[in-house]
Amino acid sequence: MMQRTRIKICGFTREEDLRAAVDAGADALGFVFYPKSPRYVTPLQAARLASSLPPFVSAVALFVNPTLAEVEEVVRVAPISLLQFHGDETPAQCAAIAAAVARPFVRACRVKPDTGASDLLECELAYRAASPWFSGLLLDTWVDAYGGAGKVFDWSLIPKELAPRVVLSGGLSVQNATDAVSRVRPYAVDISSGVEAGKGIKDARKIAAFIAAVRAADANTS
Repeated sequence: MMQRTRIKICGFTREEDLRAAVDAGADALGFVFYPKSPRYVTPLQAARLASSLPPFVSAVALFVNPTLAEVEEVVRVAPISLLQFHGDETPAQCAAIAAAVARPFVRACRVKPDTGASDLLECELAYRAASPWFSGLLLDTWVDAYGGAGKVFDWSLIPKELAPRVVLSGGLSVQNATDAVSRVRPYAVDISSGVEAGKGIKDARKIAAFIAAVRAADANTS
């Protein structure tokens, strides 16, 4: 039976880009609420963009070390289905915010060259134990900065028992998407800069090609 890898495209700032992603078959669209990011949008901007989403396409809010008040403002204004934490948030902090706004969350884990399989399993266990709102880990590449790195990490570091539950991110592109999904078999993939014409400006052709590349990997799964 073919496994369908879920696809999230992140960093939307324009309505035409959002429409292109929906038309191409994206499962989730991400909005960045980190003011230092070139893809930053305000809660009102995100609300306007997300208001045109069809049923069963999720709006995801990306935060970096937010206050509870900041998250509350976003979910009050915009139809957010899932929170995504990318800073230094502890399991307890993520749990408290998620419970306060009644939204599930994904925790980004930035993978270093010396990260071991046990480190990733322990990280997942810590967040899962801390909150019933925890949905899973998003694996990204370690850089000395917050947000997406746009660089690939060593996928062999991901333990086989964890792979089917993770969101794979970090340096994904049209060129490596099929190989990434075929090798890792993640639950989902997350891409931002790899489908852009410029920071915060998506390329409709790259979005369609990326989704087609992921689906090609799915079709080859026995």
